Amino acid sequence: MQLGLSENLSALVARRFATAKEGGHLSFSSTHLSILNVAGIPFQLRYCPALAKKPSNLKPAEPSGPKPKFDPFQEPSPDLLIANFPAENPAYALVLNKFPVIPNHFILATREWKAQTDILERDDLDATYACLKEWNHGKGADSSNRLFAFFNSGEDSGASQPHRHLQFLPVESMRQGGAEEGWQPLIEILEQSQSQSQSQSQSQHSADSSAFQYLPHLPFAHFALPLPPNPSPETLHSIYLSLYRAAVAATEGKCPADVDPGSVGTEGPASVSYNLAMTLSAMMICPRRSETARVPIDADRARDIADPGILSLNGTILAGTLMVKAEVEWDAVRARPNLLTGVLRDIGFSRTDSQAAAVL
Repeated sequence: MQLGLSENLSALVARRFATAKEGGHLSFSSTHLSILNVAGIPFQLRYCPALAKKPSNLKPAEPSGPKPKFDPFQEPSPDLLIANFPAENPAYALVLNKFPVIPNHFILATREWKAQTDILERDDLDATYACLKEWNHGKGADSSNRLFAFFNSGEDSGASQPHRHLQFLPVESMRQGGAEEGWQPLIEILEQSQSQSQSQSQSQHSADSSAFQYLPHLPFAHFALPLPPNPSPETLHSIYLSLYRAAVAATEGKCPADVDPGSVGTEGPASVSYNLAMTLSAMMICPRRSETARVPIDADRARDIADPGILSLNGTILAGTLMVKAEVEWDAVRARPNLLTGVLRDIGFSRTDSQAAAVL
C-alpha cells in the first residue's frame, strides 16, 4: 500500500504536530522519566500528571455494537488530520493524538467505522507497514529515526476508543533526547538478539509456532516473529494470525502447538484482549488478563487522587514503557522497582510456550 504523500512522513508529522501544538489544537503534556531494571531489561517509568485528566470514550456495551455518540476518527478535526490514503479511495486517515505525552504521537484510523475489538484485517496491517516504511524512507536501516507501532484490543488492553485505530510513537521522541541508560523498545531487543543469533534461519519468516521468540525473564507471556523484507499483505496477516493464535493459547494455559488453528477465528470479534507491536522487521503480541494493576502507596499522599495506586497499561509495555498518573505512584515504584515486576505479572498471563525460542 502506498501512502502517496507529497513529503516524507516524519517531516510531515513533525510539521503538523508543531502547528497543532502552537495553535492549541492538541494538549501536549511533558513527562518525568526514570529508568528501572526489570529482569535485566531497562524499562521507562513515566510520570504523566495529564493521565489523571485525560478523557476516555467509553466502549460500547457490545464489542461490535453501535459506535459512540462522539467518534474522533469519524470526521477528524482538520487541525489534527495529517493525511487520508490511498488517494483514489481513502480507507484510512492519519491523525495526530489530541492528548500526547510523547511528541509526534500519531494514529492510523479506518475511515469507515470498524470495531477496535475485531481481529485486524489484511489492509490494516498493510497500511501500518506502509507507515513504518515511509517513516524510515531515506534514513537508512541503522537510522535512529525509527517508528514503533502498537495496537490495543479488548477491554483489558488499555484501549480507550472503540473505533479501530493503531498508534505510532517515534523512538527518538521517547528517548527525550538522551540514551536513557540503554533503554530500547522490547520488540527491538528481540530483533537485535535474533539478528545476533547464528541459529536463526530464514525459515523463521514463516508463521510456524516453533519460530516464536520471547525474552524469558519477563513475567508475562509474549510472542514475537520476524518479518521478511517487504512482506506482502498476505504474509503480514498470516504472521499476525499466528501470533493471535499463540495469544489465545496462552489465555487457555496451552502451548500454541496444542491449539488447532481451525478452532481460532480469523475475523470478527477477537476472543481475547491483547496488545500488538510492530516494526519494519518484527511483530510481537502480549495477551492481557487485566488493564490495571495495583501498587501500594502512601495513603496520606493519596487522599486527592482518583483510583490511587491503580496503574493502567496499554501497548506501550511492548516498548518497555509504562506510565503513572500521580507522583506518589511514581515515587513508590522508583523506590521499589520489584513492584514493576509484579505489575507486569498481574496484567498478563503465564508463559506456556515450551517450544518457543528464548533470545536472551
